[in-house]
Amino acid sequence: MTQATLHYIHDPLCGWCYATQPLISAAAERLEGRLALQLHGGGLFAEPRLLDEDLAQHIMQSNQRIAQYSGQPFGKPYLEGLLAERGTVLYSMPPIAAVLAAAAIEPGLAYPLLVTIQNAHYQRGLRVIEPPVLGELAEEAGLDGARFALAFGQANDQELMEHVQASRRLLESVGGNGFPTLLLEQHGEQRVFDHSRYYGQPQAFVEALTATLPALH
Repeated sequence: MTQATLHYIHDPLCGWCYATQPLISAAAERLEGRLALQLHGGGLFAEPRLLDEDLAQHIMQSNQRIAQYSGQPFGKPYLEGLLAERGTVLYSMPPIAAVLAAAAIEPGLAYPLLVTIQNAHYQRGLRVIEPPVLGELAEEAGLDGARFALAFGQANDQELMEHVQASRRLLESVGGNGFPTLLLEQHGEQRVFDHSRYYGQPQAFVEALTATLPALH
């Protein structure tokens, strides 16, 4: 029986959320049945943002720190392709909509799709804001292509924005420091769970989470 919920306030195009991926994945796998995972897409790029030279340089510098702290890989197609190409656009809403569509079809595949999207962006340099690409990634994550296409196509702009706004309100209400922010909820109470000390240490992260959960009987 699930005893707690880990609320993950994230964005699919947030580099530090990519750094957190091994931690979340380890918790989801090893604490299954004891810890539910709830995704909250925050909309880092809520409007399409053309990747100019200044932003690309800022992202490259962040990527170096992310790789150093977390060990997460950045692929050549991303570094020398997506980040270097003129016309690259960053837009969080389509991948967030894809994750919400997955949750509506098969909740257990929402997080695997998020991971697939992150890896496609940061390792393969794919343009994950494009619906055809998201459709292919959904199938890679195990979703039925036709069902996903229908759910994604029916995504309502208003509902998507409401989800993002609700995620931001949740972040503000707990005093979270941007994306990613983790909230551990037990017995109706939420508190920020500091994950930053565990980058690159998924086992230690799982152990720290486990220590906060009631003992199994």
